[in-house]
Amino acid sequence: MEEIQIPIDGTLDLHAFLPQEAKSVVAEYLLACMEKGIYEVKIIHGKGKGVLAHTIQAFLKNHPDVVEFWTDTGPSGWGALIVQLRRKSS
Repeated sequence: MEEIQIPIDGTLDLHAFLPQEAKSVVAEYLLACMEKGIYEVKIIHGKGKGVLAHTIQAFLKNHPDVVEFWTDTGPSGWGALIVQLRRKSS
């Protein structure tokens, strides 16, 4: 399988990944964002039937570095989540 390179810019589009890869991709992406000092992240999961959205929401609820998350109010609408990450204490 070909490795997918994604920019660490605060927006993760999950359309390029298989559903079973989603949780590990999100986990790695959130860690990379925190390392770069990005504490607000948009995760685009798509609209579809909502299965991936529920999977990602359940994962985020239990993630120790997630302060809160909500449905994007911008043009992505309910096809994306905004995630607020815990800032590292210095």
